[in-house]
Amino acid sequence: MIDTIGDAISSVIDTAESVVDAVVENPVKSVAIVAATVATGGAALAAAPAIGAAVSAAGIGVAGGALSGAAASSAGLAALGGGSLAAGGAGMAGGTAVVAATGAAAGAAASGTVAKKLS
Repeated sequence: MIDTIGDAISSVIDTAESVVDAVVENPVKSVAIVAATVATGGAALAAAPAIGAAVSAAGIGVAGGALSGAAASSAGLAALGGGSLAAGGAGMAGGTAVVAATGAAAGAAASGTVAKKLS
């Protein structure tokens, strides 16, 4: 067990060192990737209520398709967050976090791919 934990820690340290080396070697690309990640994550965060309403209208969640407006947005975000707080899920905050994280991950992947092709 201790060898496995030691190997995992060693792997994390090696990965961190290679990331630091990549950033040092390519500072402009690294800044561009971070900027795109922040921008797309922020855009997704701003669009979270609309995305929540679309999720609810698509039939995801308890009252799928039966709600409109703020109720649809709240229900959709709660569904994305694993359910309401009362039901043991992360609620609307969890759904908003899922939407923002997904947007940021998409931005990071897209900008990373573009940066790699430009090298």
